[in-house]
Amino acid sequence: MSDQPATPSVEDMRCGFVAVIGAPNAGKSTLVNLMIGSKVSIVSHKVQTTRSTLRGIAIEGNAQIVFIDTPGIFLPKRRLDRAMVDRAWSGAGDADLVLLLVDARKGIDEEVRKIAKGLSGLQQDVVLVLNKIDLVARDSLLQLTNDLNELHAFSETFMISALKGDGVDDLRSFLAEKCAPGHWHFPADQISDAPKYYIAAEITREKLYHRLHDELPYASTVETESWVDQKDGSIRIEQVVFVMRDSQKPIVIGKNGQTIKDIGSQARAELSEILDCKVHLFLFVKVRGKWGDDPARYKAMGLDFPRD
Repeated sequence: MSDQPATPSVEDMRCGFVAVIGAPNAGKSTLVNLMIGSKVSIVSHKVQTTRSTLRGIAIEGNAQIVFIDTPGIFLPKRRLDRAMVDRAWSGAGDADLVLLLVDARKGIDEEVRKIAKGLSGLQQDVVLVLNKIDLVARDSLLQLTNDLNELHAFSETFMISALKGDGVDDLRSFLAEKCAPGHWHFPADQISDAPKYYIAAEITREKLYHRLHDELPYASTVETESWVDQKDGSIRIEQVVFVMRDSQKPIVIGKNGQTIKDIGSQARAELSEILDCKVHLFLFVKVRGKWGDDPARYKAMGLDFPRD
C-alpha cells in the first residue's frame, strides 16, 4: 500500500466496513494495524485492552476498507465489561462483513464457543480467520477449521500470522473484492476516524500497561486534557492517568517519579513519530474513585453506559 494512495474516479470506487471480532488477545488490534499500515489501535498482552470500537482505514486498489476494531468478547463481570462486550457486538452489527479472529494456539474454548453462538444473530457473512498459525502444526489447523465450521457456517476461512504478516495480503485482497461499488467514506490519506487526542491517550495507556503489567489493576484510564499546537511546529500535550485508589498512585509514579517518566518517554517517542513533529508530553496522576460507575467516563471512552 502507498503512503498516499491515489483517489480513483468515482465510478471505479468501492467501499466496505469490516468488523474484526474475537476473544481478548486473539490479535485483533495487531491485524488492524497491519492492514492499515500504521498504528491506530493499541496492542497489549493485558486482556481487554481495547475498550471501544475504533475505525482504521485501508486502501487496496480502488477499494477503501474501513476496519472496525472491537473490544474482545468475553464473559462480562462488571459494568465496564458489559459496556465493552455490547460495543463489540454493536460494531459487528454495523459492518458489511464480519471477521471472527481465533487464536489458533488456544483453539476452541468457552469464549470462542460463546462468540460462535452469538454469530447466529448476525445478518452478515462471517469469515473465519485463524491467527498465529506459525505456532501450530498444520494438521491441527485443519482439524480446528473443521471443528469451528461445525459451530458456525463461515463463508470463507483464512489462516494468517498477524504478527509476521503471513497470509495477510491474501486476506486484504479478498476483502477489497467484497467491497461494494460506492463512494469512499474518508479521504485517501486518512487512516482513522478517531480524534488525535483520543489516539494520543490510547498510546499512553498502552505504555502504562506495558510498563506495569499486573502491578496496576485493569481499572485505570488515560485522558488527554490539553492539546496545543505551538508556533515552532511542536505540540504540547497534557494527559491525566486516572486510578481508583490512593494506594495506586505510587505504583504509577514510581520511586523518585521514575515509572511515570519512563511511561512518558516511551509515549512521547511514539507520538513524535506518528505526528511527525516534536511532542512535549506532560503526565499527571489523579485518583478518581469509582470512575467505572461514572457515565461521563464511559462517554469519554466512546462507550454507552449500561444501566442496571
